Amino acid sequence: PAVKRCDSLISLQLLRWALGGTNGSSTSRACQITHGIVGGKTAKPHSRPYMVSLQVQGHHRCGGILIRNDFVLTSAHCKTEQDLTVVLGAHNIKKQEKSQQRIPVEKYHQHPKYKGQFLYDIMLLKLKTNATLNKYVKTVGLPKKNGKIPANIKCYAAGWGQTGPNKPGSDVLKEVMVKLQFDQECSHKWQNYFSSDQMMCVHSDKRKEGICQGDSGGPLLCRKMPQGISAYTKASGCDDTKYPHVFMKINFFSQWIKNVMQG
Repeated sequence: PAVKRCDSLISLQLLRWALGGTNGSSTSRACQITHGIVGGKTAKPHSRPYMVSLQVQGHHRCGGILIRNDFVLTSAHCKTEQDLTVVLGAHNIKKQEKSQQRIPVEKYHQHPKYKGQFLYDIMLLKLKTNATLNKYVKTVGLPKKNGKIPANIKCYAAGWGQTGPNKPGSDVLKEVMVKLQFDQECSHKWQNYFSSDQMMCVHSDKRKEGICQGDSGGPLLCRKMPQGISAYTKASGCDDTKYPHVFMKINFFSQWIKNVMQG
């Protein structure tokens, strides 16, 4: 694919988001930051109590996961000039559900090597107050540093993002089943924009299923454990099954996550 201008285009896209602008036409981009669930199904309410909606002035921007009662893991590119609010315990993010907790972010920990492009696209959010853990709000464990997940295993992606190209975001949490691909397949499609150390990619057996815009930072769950954080896919069509969807590999960042949380 013609991906040589991808980094600069994404940097421009993030600048537009930060300034409150629109995403612009996605058809001119070879690839883009991705965020939502295409196809799939509505998740059972509160079946994923670690899921987080990151919002700007009440509008959903990104997903994330609660990994401690005071820390959320998400994508580095989700940071904006405007403050993010962490919404926990949600199923329908357009409703004021009694289960929801809304907590401001005290500190943004973008990975120090993140330069606004693809590599090191991961961030920790320190919450201003601790989340109250209950049946609607729970933390989720992280994979071991050296753990490996075999290709072709069934995994799940979840989020509230767009349900397809140029379609609105979902009010309710959605999830979709995907399969982990071999690193060679990911590298073949994405060439220099894929790092097998930092990234993993997935595809769906069904046409037009996967991730789209609205939930970067959302998890890829394999064997009930979050293994990846939603990163990017093909810009001209997030439902294009020819291009695998890419996630940041959580266990690559295990030591950094531990260091930040220990202060």
